[in-house]
Amino acid sequence: MTTTASHQPLILIVGATGQVGRSLLTEVVGLGRVLAAARTGAASGFEHADLAEPSTLVQLVRRVKPQVIINAAAYTAVDKAEQDESAALQANGVAPAVLADEAKRLGALFIHYSSDYVFAGSGVSKRREEGVAAPLNAYGRSKLAGEQAIAAVGGRAVILRTSWVFSAFGHNFVKTMLRLGGERERIQVVSDQIGSPTSASYIARSTAHVVRTMLGCKDPLRYTGTYHLACDGETSWYGFALEIFAEARRLGAALKVREVVPIHTADYPLPALRPLNSRLDTGKFATTFAARPASWQDELRAVIEQLLAPG
Repeated sequence: MTTTASHQPLILIVGATGQVGRSLLTEVVGLGRVLAAARTGAASGFEHADLAEPSTLVQLVRRVKPQVIINAAAYTAVDKAEQDESAALQANGVAPAVLADEAKRLGALFIHYSSDYVFAGSGVSKRREEGVAAPLNAYGRSKLAGEQAIAAVGGRAVILRTSWVFSAFGHNFVKTMLRLGGERERIQVVSDQIGSPTSASYIARSTAHVVRTMLGCKDPLRYTGTYHLACDGETSWYGFALEIFAEARRLGAALKVREVVPIHTADYPLPALRPLNSRLDTGKFATTFAARPASWQDELRAVIEQLLAPG
């Protein structure tokens, strides 16, 4: 690849205001020219791309003609999706297929993110990519629909399934726990759902590695397919919360919380069912891309340091 700007690949990031999208903006800058897009468009200083309006996706891609499209946008309101499954399906099922089709027309690389929620979450073993998908909720069904639609389109598409995403941006478990920990002395947290907390930064760094690998090889099609991408190690939401509070205190945070109480999923009913087992086998990604997974504890430390940094 030449170093002149005109010959650098154009990388389009859809969903640039989300957790993964914002992390991508800092991780892919060295790989080419980056064009950010979001539903809010010009209000965010970005191009306009709305998953609820596929025409905006088509118009943008055909106008800018990127060599790489990364779809970091999604409908992520898991409980709300139970009452509005059509909106979730539009954003997570229909729109990704539109982007995949446009990428194929251009011969562009297309990267899309999916979820551990495509699985039922039974048992205790780690799920492999070829495992039977049986989502428990509307959100999971919409993400599975997106995967299937992308696979039907074909092309240079890579699907990265991940889980329990957290970062210093947006809404996530880490930020919620830190807020509650500063307000309450006693907090109840579910202890029977097990998974791998995964930072948006790790997802973005891994995505950059995928892009670099595929742009730098003669046969990028051999990398296409679905991969599980999550940090190393596993815990429960309860264990995750304990680690959040311990790390925050180590870094000097003044927390009010004194007692964290483990409860069962059945004790905290929500509109959408959650999988109890969100363990993902990441061996395929590690082997294919010669990549070592990051520790979720190390990633958590970095995020809390960022959140607690002065200013």
